[in-house]
Amino acid sequence: MAQISVVPATADRFDDIACVINPTGREQACWCMHWRAPPKEDVTTRGARLRELTEHEPAPGMLAYLGGGAGPGSAAGEGGEVVGWLGFSRRSAARSLQRSRVLPVGEPETWPTAWVFMCVTVRAGFRRQGVAQVLLDAGVGYAAAHGATILDAFPVEPEAGRRVPVSAAFVGTVGMFERAGFDRLGPTDATSGRLTRWHMRREVTAA
Repeated sequence: MAQISVVPATADRFDDIACVINPTGREQACWCMHWRAPPKEDVTTRGARLRELTEHEPAPGMLAYLGGGAGPGSAAGEGGEVVGWLGFSRRSAARSLQRSRVLPVGEPETWPTAWVFMCVTVRAGFRRQGVAQVLLDAGVGYAAAHGATILDAFPVEPEAGRRVPVSAAFVGTVGMFERAGFDRLGPTDATSGRLTRWHMRREVTAA
């Protein structure tokens, strides 16, 4: 398999972000902004607001590229094809999550250094090749490098002998987070594709 490289989702890569999370150009696409949304948001502005987030550090997510960036002196992802997206945020910036009635909101004093992993998306044709796992592992390191001490996620667990439907898989699976060093804290009242979402956590040392 070709090399997978992962880089922060910065403003100069916004077209690649759109290629992964809004390939059809839907006006009311999620844009991985649901948890960051203010009350009574205008959903048609989500793309513009995500673009604004990419102009600042920390980035709102990371991008995976297949191929490219392998030669001496070449930039990560350069010349490769964008294949995946990982969205994350400090809890202090996840305003919708702070008001959740089905997911644990945590203690407000921890929000600035607690990060949440929102979604992982891999383009059709590139799934089941380890892209999501590489993205998640890189995201853990990026969060720690930007001051995170707690990493939370709310993935689903596949039913025995069945794959998670694509419509539900954007939250990730329990297995991929366990492989990245996360522990189960317990089931939540939230679901994705009728599958229970688990609260998972990893503690890290901030850089």
